[in-house]
Amino acid sequence: MSLIEWLGSTAFVSFGAPTSWVEVVGFVTGATCVVLVARQSVWNWPIGIANNLAFVLLFFGAGLFADAALQFVYIALALSGWILWVGGGTQGPLAVTSTSRREWWWLGVVGVIATVAMTWFLDQATTSVVPFWDAVTTVLSLLATWGQVTKRRESWWLWIAADVVYVPLYLYKDLILTGVLYLGFIGLCIAGLSAWTRSMTDDGVEVTV
Repeated sequence: MSLIEWLGSTAFVSFGAPTSWVEVVGFVTGATCVVLVARQSVWNWPIGIANNLAFVLLFFGAGLFADAALQFVYIALALSGWILWVGGGTQGPLAVTSTSRREWWWLGVVGVIATVAMTWFLDQATTSVVPFWDAVTTVLSLLATWGQVTKRRESWWLWIAADVVYVPLYLYKDLILTGVLYLGFIGLCIAGLSAWTRSMTDDGVEVTV
């Protein structure tokens, strides 16, 4: 049996649905990654890349094609984030900051356009059974990743919004363990938001609400 075949095999059955080994790997690496991000540990990036590779196999097999393709974008962003976090900003180590109103405006415009375009593409060019929700979570996740790379505190709000949609979506696709993982992500994201807000206060960065 090859590694890919083993990853696709059933590890256990939960609530009547089989859970594959690749879903288990995604669960462990995903939870570890979020904890490391909250702690601003640079090790979140390699762990996150391992999580992305596991989810490529998992989501493609579940017919969530946008989420599967999204993982390759995550990997590219992770590499850039890894470099930025290690190298720091122009004035030393990269610090957590707030998202400006101008940045929010652009995030909103890009988010709406990207969601409409991706929904149309998934509906016309793939067999996705949930094109709109697949597109919404994909776009929210990309915008949140940009915020994570640049250490914008509000990236946690975007992750929370995405996870709220992801949980029922994965349960609908019988990805029970992944649905539970993303439910846990919501709690971890709240903890991460709190940790990054404290970091801004400790660094003397003005905290806006």
